[in-house]
Amino acid sequence: MSDSMPKLVKLYITQVLIGFAIAAAFVGALMYFNVANLWHLVTHNEAGIIAVIILWFANGIVFSGVQFAITIMRMAGADDEDQGGKRDEIPMTALEPIPVKVAERR
Repeated sequence: MSDSMPKLVKLYITQVLIGFAIAAAFVGALMYFNVANLWHLVTHNEAGIIAVIILWFANGIVFSGVQFAITIMRMAGADDEDQGGKRDEIPMTALEPIPVKVAERR
């Protein structure tokens, strides 16, 4: 990949390729183990190859998204001390109850 490409784009492309490879293995396993009689349906139908391509593509989109999400979430290391937000003490005056008048209904 090009050196001028941003790191995030390289990361995304890599994760998409991994996701589609996982999807290919998944669809291959579905066919091999004949889940829901898919092998028979695909091999005995004219549109069988299109069905396999659509199944692979749809699963590739899902697996790519999950792969990218897991990678991004793992980038936030547990060793990061600054987890964001201020840890200032809350002043006690902010926690005093305030009486609220409510009209009585009968």
